Amino acid sequence: MLNTLSNPNSLRHDDGSADTPVIAPMIAIVGATGAVGVELMRCLEKRGFPVGALRLLASARSAGSTLPYGADQVQVDELRDDSFAGVDVALFSAGATISRRYAPIAVAAGAMVVDNSSAFRMQADVPLVVPEVNGATLAGHNGIVANPNCVAAIMTMALAPLHRAAPIRRVFAATYQSASGAGAAAMEELRQATAAHLEDRPFEAKVLPHPYAFNLFSHNADIDGESGYNGEELKAAAETRRILDTPDLPIGITCVRVPVLRAHSIALSVEFGRPVSPDEARDLLAAAPGVRVVDDRAANHFPMPSEASGVDDVLVGRIRTDLGDPSGHTLALFVSGDQLLKGAALNAVQILERLLGR
Repeated sequence: MLNTLSNPNSLRHDDGSADTPVIAPMIAIVGATGAVGVELMRCLEKRGFPVGALRLLASARSAGSTLPYGADQVQVDELRDDSFAGVDVALFSAGATISRRYAPIAVAAGAMVVDNSSAFRMQADVPLVVPEVNGATLAGHNGIVANPNCVAAIMTMALAPLHRAAPIRRVFAATYQSASGAGAAAMEELRQATAAHLEDRPFEAKVLPHPYAFNLFSHNADIDGESGYNGEELKAAAETRRILDTPDLPIGITCVRVPVLRAHSIALSVEFGRPVSPDEARDLLAAAPGVRVVDDRAANHFPMPSEASGVDDVLVGRIRTDLGDPSGHTLALFVSGDQLLKGAALNAVQILERLLGR
């Protein structure tokens, strides 16, 4: 079993600042038993991250259980105020309420926090980071870095390479969001609901508000009474603007839950300040790190969640001139990306790698 002793190579200077490179930090994962928490461990292991020690933190009901990491079993401890002693990096994935309470405690204890919740994403002094897009903003952190909403992270991977070459004037998006965005319980509900449907058995949904098997419905975030947009749509639009550093960019978005386990897809219509051809867009996207062009018109083969699941890259295809804009300034695209990876855990680990100069 991995111990929870502090690694001697600290992120902290003697004065308490947090920029010294670390060989093998002590890492805490808050929300370790959730879908993203488990994926964080897989990403650290898969990418060969040099973990000096690992501390897994969750609610009291999970305390005492174990989770695998490499050849070891790591015990899960209850999250408490004193959980961050000796911790160099804390990866949070337990919701905004937990992050607001415990992230400042972790920072005060000397840890660097990478937070996967919405708690700090729009806070001016907290960088909101997709490393391939705006990694340079990490230099301005004060102990906390925010991991974006999954839609914003996946969408900006496709938009940023194009925006650098031809500034974007407007975005329309429709999302097809998987169960993983609502957590492990929603993924299990989709499995059980599908089995019940195929066996012609009744099934009562408990995690999501509508029948999930062989169905789709508007994202289950609360609806804003004034605008009619749900919280997911408002978050994704606001965070996309912040990541791209385009505060006035018009974005229209409709977010929908679909019966897919773990990869989100997005249909995009993107208007540029000048005409952009599909060939130019393909070349720009093919050269972008973390993006894979899947655009085979002859075979009618384009990005699919089944092929994006478990894959680090964001898949982009169906690249074509939007016939709704005869000026030639608008392209239509289709994007798929793993919600648990680039939409969550992988992006957080990449942030950590950039912070430590890896």
